[in-house]
Amino acid sequence: MAVPATIVDAHHHVWDLSVRDQEWITGEEFAPLRRTFTLADLEPEARAAGVRATVLVQTVAVAEETPELLALAHGSDLVAGVVGWTDLTAPDVAGALAALRALPGGDRLTGIRHQVQGERDPRWLLRPDVLRGLAAVADARLAYDLIVRPHQLPAARAAAELVPGLTFVLDHAGKPPVAEGVLTPWADDLRALAALPHTVCKLSGLVTEADPRRWRDQDLRPYTDVLLDAFGPDRLMFGSDWPVCRLAASYPQVLRTASTLTADLSEDERDAVFAGTATRVYRLG
Repeated sequence: MAVPATIVDAHHHVWDLSVRDQEWITGEEFAPLRRTFTLADLEPEARAAGVRATVLVQTVAVAEETPELLALAHGSDLVAGVVGWTDLTAPDVAGALAALRALPGGDRLTGIRHQVQGERDPRWLLRPDVLRGLAAVADARLAYDLIVRPHQLPAARAAAELVPGLTFVLDHAGKPPVAEGVLTPWADDLRALAALPHTVCKLSGLVTEADPRRWRDQDLRPYTDVLLDAFGPDRLMFGSDWPVCRLAASYPQVLRTASTLTADLSEDERDAVFAGTATRVYRLG
């Protein structure tokens, strides 16, 4: 089935290893990612796929990265939004966000993210200082991207309940155990999160949660069906997760698979998944 005419890629990365190491790229399985990936690498693939706008997402908890990403967005007619990083536990999160917005490209700051998946405390999101930081993100009218593993979904839901004015965007569907073919307890915890109206989810990252060498569309379908039922198309957005997706699939393959898995939706519903939800949630110009 053909992909929609208008596509927003709501999740991709870039990094330059000559500027900063990406400490998470370790081990043989990640070896293909241990190189520099730039917007110049992405643009031909994205434009060939019909993507009209993207959201560039942070990769490391380093203050210097977000200004760099904003500068890239400032010089690009493809990157419409940036999900950056700031220390949510700092005493003046509001001031840090205002400073980011004053930078070149600051008008494209659309959200904040922290690698919660790497925190040892499964209830890290519920720390008082983190909740104070999340409230500041809400006051700044930015979204908050959740990068969590399945066991952290209950804390994510609890945090969302405590900060009802903030839109929480679940990255990569909470990283379900696709390779194991297991749905529970992930599906139950995801539905509990989705029951909150100010939560949104990305249809992204599933190919790398599957067996990277043997996955098929049908391996992903049970998980996509849960996402569509729990969030609905108006709260679901497509993301390529490039270049991480390259561990399991090319850019065209990821887009084709997302299109196949949403083929039963109406035209308006598919438009929401592939462009409308991201445009609304991230306030993309």
